[in-house]
Order: sequence, then C-alpha cells, then structure tokens
Amino acid sequence: MSFKTLINRIKVVGQSGPKDGFTTAPEGKLFSKTDPTVDGEECLHDCDSCTVKLPSKFKIEEDSKLYGYVAGWQTHLLVATGKTDWLRDVEHEKGSIMEAIDKCKVEPSNGKLKLSASNIPIPSGADSTTTCLLLPAFTFIDNVDPSSATSLIESHINTGPTNTTPLIDQPTSHANGQPNGSTAAVATSSSTLSSRPCPHRYLILLCSHKTRDARCGQSAPLLRKEFERHLRPLGLYRDLDDERPGGVGIYFISHVGGHKFSANVMIYRRADAAGVLKGEAAAAGGKEVEEEAGNMEAAQCIWLARVRPEDCENVVRYTVLQGKVVKPESQLRGGFDRGRQLVSW
Repeated sequence: MSFKTLINRIKVVGQSGPKDGFTTAPEGKLFSKTDPTVDGEECLHDCDSCTVKLPSKFKIEEDSKLYGYVAGWQTHLLVATGKTDWLRDVEHEKGSIMEAIDKCKVEPSNGKLKLSASNIPIPSGADSTTTCLLLPAFTFIDNVDPSSATSLIESHINTGPTNTTPLIDQPTSHANGQPNGSTAAVATSSSTLSSRPCPHRYLILLCSHKTRDARCGQSAPLLRKEFERHLRPLGLYRDLDDERPGGVGIYFISHVGGHKFSANVMIYRRADAAGVLKGEAAAAGGKEVEEEAGNMEAAQCIWLARVRPEDCENVVRYTVLQGKVVKPESQLRGGFDRGRQLVSW
C-alpha cells in the first residue's frame, strides 16, 4: 500500500459519520449480492458476446480493498460543459461554474457537495449560461452562469434533499415548491435560475477525465458503447439529447477519485425504481413500461470500480435495474440507500 493511499484511508476513517438516523453499513450489507438460485446462472458469468476490449496495456489495481474507503458526500452537482475532458482540477477552468462554486463565499450548509464537470450538452443558443444536474434531487437547473453561484447554492443545493435525507412514501417537493413528477420548469424568485425534473429513471456516470488519468479517457467511451448495446434492446437507452421519460441517461464526468481502480461507475437509481421492480423492461418484451410518477429523487447510488466491458451486461441486468451487485468483493466502493437509511461511510 502506498503512503498516499494510507493517508487517504486515514482521512476517510476519521471523517464524521452519517446523520439523520442513517447508519454505516458493514461490508456485504449495503446492497444485495446476486444469487444464482434467485437470479439465475447468468449472474455468475461475464458477457460472452462482448467484443469491446480495454487496451492491452490497461492496468487496474486489483489488490486493495475497495468498500468503505470513499469519503461521504451529501449532494452531487453535474455541470454541463459539452466536453469529455477538462483541466486536471476542474475548478481551475477559467470562467466556469466549477470555478465560481469553488470560489463562492457561500458554502453548502447541508454537507459535502461533490462537484463534477460533465459532458451534458450546453443548451443550444446559450451565451454564458449552462445547465446543472443536482443529485439526489434528480433536478436540472437551467440558466446557470458564474454570477449565479450563490443563488444556486442557497436556493437549490441548500434546500434540496441530501443522500441522508430519509425517503417518504408519497411524492416530495423540490426546493422551489414544485412537486416531484411535474415536468414544468419553475423559476426561483431570487434569480433567473429555473428547475425541472430530470426525466430519466436511472443514471450511469462514467469518469472520462483523461487529463487526470489516461485510463479514464480510454475506458469511458468503451463502457458507454457496451452499455448502449445492452440498453437499446430494452428500450432504455437515452442519448444526450433524448428527454423521453424513463430510461437510462449515461454521462461522462470528471475525476471522482481512485482512477487506479478504473473504470469508476456511479449508478443513481430513482426512488420509484429502487428495490425490486415491477413490470421492468426485461419482463416487457424489450419495451419499457411507464409507471405512475412517484418520488423522483434518487434513492440509491451504487459506486462500482474495476468495471470492464464484459461486466456491462450484468451491471445493466442486475445493478441498474434491480439494485444488486454482482461482484461486491472486488468492485463495490460504496454508496447509499435512503430507503433503508444506510451509507458506506
């Protein structure tokens, strides 16, 4: 173990624990592991039709224990940049939302904010404004520019749900008072910012930060290609401009830590999709079943590492659609389950 790795682990162990009635789940208890007696023999095998391969010299650190060593976070903000790679530290991108939030005198009051640049497209015709995706709220925030960083934090991040906000059965309201499930955009009174629900039921976030580590830039496009191959027959694939309700949005994001464990994959699952799903695409002859709009917030985030193209079929089948992990001992870094009030930190 390197000295840097040891220091990082000491920092995680020393951080404050969960709050609001949440508990730290021991290894093996946060998410269910697939069971061949329940899930079928397929869960024991990697995809045998996968032709996408990582580069021959692609090296992944295989020895370190993964679970429980990611620092806890409360909210996650994805900033639309339309790019797949950025400066080593995204907050150094001049004139960016990332820089504005990093330098903002107002800090989030509801816990640690994970800030990611993303390849979400910048709105067409936008001059200096862009869009952000706030999690676990599953909310797009439009008309964001560097001068609105304070309003973004105070009116949306600080007042929105966090990863340790307990879920309730009925639909909840967003920070701006708009009920979950509504598709209307709502402007806040304090600025030009407006918000709207993210239409997707699931999100797959892939680190593509090549400037930080070449492996991330190599693995992200290959994994996206393979995820798309398995999602399309189910009617679940959504490209960057596809805002049909439901489905799976796949976004590239900046460095999340642990690039030596590439590929890092973060999977957010909405509350009305978490748990054992009914009428899911696989049981509908490849056609997605639209259910009544329920709680639109993320109930779970499952953070995997060491994901290879041949893992993608079972990641879709079991992790994205069912919230189970196929290889928790070697791939699960952490995450949260708001329904069961469990976190990995």
